[in-house]
Amino acid sequence: MKTATGLALLGAFFAEAAPTDKKRDVDTRFPYTGPAVPVGDWVDPTINGNGKGFPRLIEPPAVTPKSKKPKNNVNVISLSYVPEGVNIHYQTPFGLGTKPTVKWGKTAAKLDAKAHGTTSTYDRTPPCSEVAVTQCSQFFHNIQISGLKPATTYYYTIAAANGTTESDVLSFTTARKSGDQSAFTVAVLNDMGYTNAKGTYRELVKAADEGVAFAWHGGDISYADDWYSGILPCESDWPVCYNGTSTELPTPDGMGPPDVPIDDPSYLDPVPAGEKPSQGGALGGDMSVLYESNWDLWQNWMNKVSIKIPYMVMPGNHEAACNEFDGPGNPLTAYLVNNQTNSTAAESDLTYYSCPPSQRNFTAFQHRFRMPGAESGGVDNFWYSFDYGLAHFITLDGETDFPYSPEYPFVRDLKGNETFPTEAETYSTDSGPFGYINGSWKTNEAYEQYNWLKADLAKIDRSKTPWVIAMSHRPMYSSQVSSYQKNLRNAFQDLLLGAGVDAYLAGHIHWYERLFPMTANGTIDTASIVDNNTYIANEGTSMTHIINGMAGNVESHSTLPLNETLNITAVLDEKHYGFSKFTFHNSTVATWTFVKGVDGSVGDELTLIKKGAKIAGRDFMPWWKNLGYN
Repeated sequence: MKTATGLALLGAFFAEAAPTDKKRDVDTRFPYTGPAVPVGDWVDPTINGNGKGFPRLIEPPAVTPKSKKPKNNVNVISLSYVPEGVNIHYQTPFGLGTKPTVKWGKTAAKLDAKAHGTTSTYDRTPPCSEVAVTQCSQFFHNIQISGLKPATTYYYTIAAANGTTESDVLSFTTARKSGDQSAFTVAVLNDMGYTNAKGTYRELVKAADEGVAFAWHGGDISYADDWYSGILPCESDWPVCYNGTSTELPTPDGMGPPDVPIDDPSYLDPVPAGEKPSQGGALGGDMSVLYESNWDLWQNWMNKVSIKIPYMVMPGNHEAACNEFDGPGNPLTAYLVNNQTNSTAAESDLTYYSCPPSQRNFTAFQHRFRMPGAESGGVDNFWYSFDYGLAHFITLDGETDFPYSPEYPFVRDLKGNETFPTEAETYSTDSGPFGYINGSWKTNEAYEQYNWLKADLAKIDRSKTPWVIAMSHRPMYSSQVSSYQKNLRNAFQDLLLGAGVDAYLAGHIHWYERLFPMTANGTIDTASIVDNNTYIANEGTSMTHIINGMAGNVESHSTLPLNETLNITAVLDEKHYGFSKFTFHNSTVATWTFVKGVDGSVGDELTLIKKGAKIAGRDFMPWWKNLGYN
């Protein structure tokens, strides 16, 4: 499928040693054979039907239309940083018939400048012509305004076009210039759909109102691929599950399964009569039964944040395709491949071509955001960096574009002398590479992302941005051990440590876990631990690792049997939802705070300190002398 913008997606089709700088688009060599529009509700499989058991979030659009039945509508507005400016991204069901336009200026009363942008689209399944306008986005508009003053508020309106309503006067504030010594706070969150996330959402909106600089969302954004949650039968390790014959709910005293979402009392309500239950969420899941609608609903929900502050994102595994796996008997595979409901299929039948073309290879993720990939020498929404005052922020793609990445490029599916995989050799989440692979796919140096990261780290001026923070979706270390962690460490750890990166943030595992400072060989840097809530930023020797995957989603929390944590773990919370704040006080002191969604209270706090730091009269120079500093 070619997109309307000709956007070249997802890297090379070539044998291991064949160098290339080409990228591949969504592949359609083999036909999609499933239902025209997959609907994850077999009680009511209609596109606009409010299938029993799947209550919808009905969120207001970003711009309130003048008429009750608008021909077109601005559903979503979100901001992102670019050097010396911002990108204004907005979404509509239908095209504008002209270039997207904003009027802007230094005061709300005088919008005397005008900026135009570009539009992209893709053949979403289903198209907006077949679903409710106010919940559907298919055209994605990006307007960049640059050459602006740092730390300055500007005002703008989005012009009406092809039936849309002109927006109210809105505002944005540009990033502080590199080297600005003023304190600031960032909201950090990972793994947030709109189920189980009500408390997180409330506290995040509050933080945006109170002036956090921006939100940084580390992947697994809308959980669009959980559209089929009602199709799969309950598994024994799902602590909360609605599925007819095997329903398990929290008890009214809150002492039920270990994953009681205590910030969402609706879990304690009876399942409504006639409801078709589903996995994991209050009132039967609260997930839309359409992949694309979950994107629409989540983005509409987040308008209260994304209109106010830049919302910076990166890819997670739930952005890759319309599904990741199937349940016992593979009923989803039978549906997607054979268009058969309540049936079974072979596990091997689930391939790259099982999803509709518009739901493969991060297509929705590519269009629904606009990050500063090009402006920072990176690639699209996948890897990029930016400065804000005292800190340099690095976004990494932990899903594709490094050796043995979790989401495969086609080159990994090849057998023998093949130059292209057969249909059966592919996987549903095959994706990337988004950049070049010049050489063997097994070698770090062959990848564009690796070479970009190396160059980006080399350009950092620590006299201006003494703090350097990296994040990707997946952790390098955790008490929940997995093979991808070793592959991530092999790809990026040496570069990050060698450049003195202070912290590596991640999600993916649905809990809050703070580790002790970790060295390159996986041991704890005990010399950098002042106490359980204070670490020294021992740049070049260790990094602080934090897993922040508890924002809330239909899949609920991750758990460890008997809470068997590894010795690398300082704090583990498997129960509370929430997000975190990262505050950079000055060039030597920063604090990390886990904010609980239930009531906004503090779930954990860590202070990171550097050479010569002083906190409330405490001089930390002695610890630095012990580490060999003068």
